[in-house]
Amino acid sequence: MRIWSIHPRYLDRKGLVALWREALLAKKVLENKTKGYKNHPQLIRFKESTRTADCINQYLWEVYQEAKKRNYSFNKDKISDNFKQVTLGVTTGQLQFEIKHLKEKLKSRDAEKLKELTALKNLESHPLFKIIEGEIESWEKI
Repeated sequence: MRIWSIHPRYLDRKGLVALWREALLAKKVLENKTKGYKNHPQLIRFKESTRTADCINQYLWEVYQEAKKRNYSFNKDKISDNFKQVTLGVTTGQLQFEIKHLKEKLKSRDAEKLKELTALKNLESHPLFKIIEGEIESWEKI
C-alpha cells in the first residue's frame, strides 16, 4: 500500500489507478470494515488525527478530482464529499523520498511522465498535507 504525500497530478496512469484502489482500501481499514492492513504504517498519520474520516475522504476527493481531470471514470459514490478540511504535516524528507521512489517506478513504466517530472523544480504535496522541515517520516518503510 502506498498513500502518496505528493500531489496526485505527478502520478502516471497506473500509479493514479493504484492510488485510488489503495486509498479506498485504507478508508475501509480506517472505518474498521476490514480485517487486514490494520497496522499498515502508511495509515499511521491518518490514525493519529482526531478527524480520521475527514482526512481520508479529503485525500480521496483530491485523487478523484485528478482522475476527473484526466477523464477517468472513478466512482465518486465510494467517498464522501461531506468532509471538513483538515491539514496533516508531511516532512520535506518524506516528499523527497517519495519523488525519488516514483521516479524509479517511472523508469520502467512511463518514460514520458518521468521526463515531465524530472523537468519540474519543486513538486507540491497532496493538498491534505502541509510541508514541514524534517527527515523521512518514521513510519516509512525504506
